[in-house]
Amino acid sequence: MHLLLQLLFFPIVSLFFLLNRPSIFLPSLLILGSFSLYKTLSSLLKWLWAAFLRPPKNLRRSYGPWAIITGPTDGIGKALAFELARNGLNLVMVGRNSLKLSEISAQIEATYGRVVKNVVVDFSADLEAGLERIREGIKGLEIGVLVNNVGVTYPNPTFFDEADPEVVERVIRVNVEGSTGVTKVVMDGMVKRRRGAIVFVGSGAASVAPSFPLVAVYAASKA
Repeated sequence: MHLLLQLLFFPIVSLFFLLNRPSIFLPSLLILGSFSLYKTLSSLLKWLWAAFLRPPKNLRRSYGPWAIITGPTDGIGKALAFELARNGLNLVMVGRNSLKLSEISAQIEATYGRVVKNVVVDFSADLEAGLERIREGIKGLEIGVLVNNVGVTYPNPTFFDEADPEVVERVIRVNVEGSTGVTKVVMDGMVKRRRGAIVFVGSGAASVAPSFPLVAVYAASKA
């Protein structure tokens, strides 16, 4: 009851002052409204500039000749791999399916003439061994761009308290531990060269519905 009275009290008092002392209250509202409108328009203009108007950056010149991407054989990862190659970067592609990796790398080499190296890693299995293979695979390469795209989710939407613990562990291992491990492997070289770009591919599951309760751990790992 006390909280309800507080919630009702302030709007009523504000309305009273607005009606009885407009010369004092209206300028304040005008200033606050203008500031809010400025922030909204500023954010919109920044998004329009970044998404549609900003001239493309020369990734090779800005970051280096090589990019590494995880999960590049399907969907967003595959599209990003082709886009990176189109923008002049050689690729290190990391995935668990060697046949798909070979197929995609052959397409990229034939289409764009880039050098493509494949590293087979199953992030849900022996992660440490996989990270060591990545470390060996990029040795001597100037990796300028890292795209952490790899990700797994639940086989079926499930509330957290009903989810299979093995499924939850797999999601965390691949989406969090895997991407973090790859970042650590690649980042040391970027720091030494004092340049590089790291991208984590997220998911609408983290923002479309608050906390997305039926895939809570996946949403948290892709926020």
